[in-house]
Amino acid sequence: MNYKDYVSSSSSRSYGFGGTGINAGALRHRVTIQKATESINEKGETVPTWETFATVWAAVEPLRGREYFQSNAIQSELTTRIRIRYLAGVNPHMRVLYNGRTFHIQAVIDVDERHREMQLMCIEDEV
Repeated sequence: MNYKDYVSSSSSRSYGFGGTGINAGALRHRVTIQKATESINEKGETVPTWETFATVWAAVEPLRGREYFQSNAIQSELTTRIRIRYLAGVNPHMRVLYNGRTFHIQAVIDVDERHREMQLMCIEDEV
């Protein structure tokens, strides 16, 4: 197959999720991925802080919600899948900020191990 045939055949491919790439229209949410760091406060103590790792376009998809009883109070939990283009270095010790909400990454999935799409399985902080 020559280059011209390759270009014309690749332009007819599906680029939605699960295909050979990501449809850019599906990535309509701007999210910030943060990593945990430590800093020194005014008393000279080491305190945990968060710094921006990357700001990317994503698809934010709520999957499941539940309520449960803990510490004499009803707690709620929302599981959310956040899909992004592949980004090296993202790990479960990070969090995602979106629209004033905080999502803690529980698992990072490199879809089909192709380094094109990542799914971040997250739990949202309770408000």
